[in-house]
Amino acid sequence: MPGDAPRSRRRRWGSFPTTADVGVWATGATAAELFEALALGLVALRTDLRKVRPTEERAVSASAEDTPSLVVAFLGEILLLEETEGFLVREVSARPVGDPPTAIVARLAGERFDPRRHTARADVKAVTFHGLVFDTHRGRARVIVDI
Repeated sequence: MPGDAPRSRRRRWGSFPTTADVGVWATGATAAELFEALALGLVALRTDLRKVRPTEERAVSASAEDTPSLVVAFLGEILLLEETEGFLVREVSARPVGDPPTAIVARLAGERFDPRRHTARADVKAVTFHGLVFDTHRGRARVIVDI
């Protein structure tokens, strides 16, 4: 993971405003790419990803009864790492299980939040089901998060 060449230089995620919260959109050719892009988009709400170095690794897993619930559970694991360890993700290698996916195992590379180098942006409280889209056929996904 650290030192691996990135799959693509083109950004596959971004954010969009909503009435009271903020959304994250992602594109990707596979379910794995959609999960990876959503995770990076989520972390980018928190800090400037360009300043996060992939010096440490973590593994996370999640499972759920359906894909929308899996998206919420997986991104919730990313938030939990930030809250409990201050761990900021810079690289994600996701392996969804099932078609459609109902489980996921991911390797994360990043580092702990350092206020001298990392800018604190939005405080993301939770990932919601409202407006959630995870469409592997069209290669797009979006979630709305509580800030």
